[in-house]
Amino acid sequence: MCSPTKGTQWMEDQLHLRKNHGFSKKVLLNCWLVRRIVTWASPNPKDSVEDELELSAVRHRPEGLEQLEAQTRFSRKELQILYRGFKNECPSGVVNEETFKDIYAQFFPQGDASTYAHFLFNAFDTDHNGSVSFEDFVMGLSILLRGTVQEKLIWAFNLYDINKDGYITKEEMLDIMKAIYDMMGKCTYPVLKEETPRQHVEVFFQKMDKNKDGVVTIDEFIDCCQNDENIMRSMHLFENVL
Repeated sequence: MCSPTKGTQWMEDQLHLRKNHGFSKKVLLNCWLVRRIVTWASPNPKDSVEDELELSAVRHRPEGLEQLEAQTRFSRKELQILYRGFKNECPSGVVNEETFKDIYAQFFPQGDASTYAHFLFNAFDTDHNGSVSFEDFVMGLSILLRGTVQEKLIWAFNLYDINKDGYITKEEMLDIMKAIYDMMGKCTYPVLKEETPRQHVEVFFQKMDKNKDGVVTIDEFIDCCQNDENIMRSMHLFENVL
């Protein structure tokens, strides 16, 4: 249990975030990763977060706060709180795929979240080395929570482009859609039929694949999403299961 001093500091941190355009209640509820990371962020009375960023005991040392603040849309205080939670759960300084799967299994117990967690992990693991560093994590969150529409769509394209060849195939889009529906399980209303993901993909792909060559380029993806409100709303589905 936290001492009064620790508890007071933690409450002050949360109030600071909300007052200074921090993580709103809606963001916390919609973004499972942020919710989990902030929950991990119990205060440490011995070390400031700035000191933690310089600890050499971790296997992966993050960039300095100033550099991350310049590269993301998070404030120094927000980065401190995010890092505190990240480090508490992952003392090594990196997150592996199993951690992602554990997070989503806890938030979506009624479904099978393992496949979606796998795809999401690969989207955050930008250098494809099998682990997500704190830098990888906050760079992705910065885009998803505070990026422009185009930045979010580029990130979404990367999520759907499973093999990272610069194109989305119908099979890749179907794999992502099925993974999302599998994760949601029976909590959707009305209950979705088994063929629903494929039907949605057929409609989306027909609209996106302008030149009918069997693949969707990033330009086709962005252009279609920005000019079709229904697809844009559907593409936002991935934000609500982050």
